[in-house]
Amino acid sequence: MKLSKKDFLSMRDYSREELDAILKLCAEQKPLARAFRLPQSHPGRVLACIFHKPSLRTRLSFEIAIRQLGGSSLFITDAEIKIGSREAPKDVAKVLSRYVDGIMIRTFDQGLVEDLARYADVPVINGLTDLLHPCQVLGDVFTAVERFGSIEGKKVVFVGDGNNVARSWLEAAAKFGFKFVLAAPEGFQIDDSFVASVRAGRAATEYEWVADPREAVRGADVVYADVWTSMGQEAEKERRLKAFKSYQINDDLMKLAGRGAIFMHCLPAHRGEEVTDSVIDGPQSVVYEEAENRLHIQRAIIALLVPGE
Repeated sequence: MKLSKKDFLSMRDYSREELDAILKLCAEQKPLARAFRLPQSHPGRVLACIFHKPSLRTRLSFEIAIRQLGGSSLFITDAEIKIGSREAPKDVAKVLSRYVDGIMIRTFDQGLVEDLARYADVPVINGLTDLLHPCQVLGDVFTAVERFGSIEGKKVVFVGDGNNVARSWLEAAAKFGFKFVLAAPEGFQIDDSFVASVRAGRAATEYEWVADPREAVRGADVVYADVWTSMGQEAEKERRLKAFKSYQINDDLMKLAGRGAIFMHCLPAHRGEEVTDSVIDGPQSVVYEEAENRLHIQRAIIALLVPGE
C-alpha cells in the first residue's frame, strides 16, 4: 500500500486504513526479523538520523530498522548542522535530499520538523518533538493489538503530564476508536485548543480529563506512565514532583484497572517516582515488549515511506 503523505509527522495526517496498513506490515515483518529472514527490500538506501535530544530506543530502533531492510544510517547531531543558526532549515532539507533517501529527526520544535518536511524531497519522519511522539504511540498501539487482538473500544488511561506522548495518544484515539483518559492535576492537562483541533477531525473522539487518578484508572485496559519531568523541564522538577505526588502508579492503583489490564511506559522511567518497581517489573507490565516494538513499527514506517526495490 502506498501512503497518501510523503512524511510521517503525526498520526492525524493518515487515515485509519493507512495506519492499519502500517500495523499489518509491522505484524508481518516482526517474526521474519526475529528469524533473520526479513527481505532486503531497501539495499543501498540511506536514512539520515538527526538528534537534538539524547536517545536510546529512538536511535537504536531507527538505525537497526534501516539496516534490517538492507540500507544504512547516518547519526547527525546539532553540533554538525546547527539548524536555524548555522544553516537554514530549507538549505539543510535540500542538501540532505541530494544525499539520502529519508530523514528522521528527534528534536524540540514541531515547527522545525514541519519545515524540513516542507522543503525536503525525501520522506521526513518525526522521531519526537515537544508536541508529539507519533512513532512511540503507534508502536504502543501495536503492542496493545498484540495483547488484546484490537484496541478499538478499549480504555487507555495515561497517568501524568499531558505531554507529547499523551497528545499522540489522543490523536490515536481519534483514529482507532478507543477511549482515552488523562489523569493529571489541574494545569497539566492537554491544552483545550489541541483537544479541539483533534476533535475537529473526528467529533466522536472519546477523551476525558480526570483529576483523580483512582477514578481515571478504574476499569482501564491500558495504564500508561511517563516521567513527570521531561527533557527541557528540569527547572520545574520540584514543582512537578509536588504536583504529581499522588499520581504514582503502584500496586493499589493497578488493582483498580480492569481484568487483564496491562501497564505501559515509554521509558526511560524514574523508578520510585511515577511508577514503583513492583508495577514496572510485575506481571502486567509490557514495557520491554513495547520497547522492542519501536523497532518493528518504525521499520514498517520506513518500508512504506522510503522507496525500495
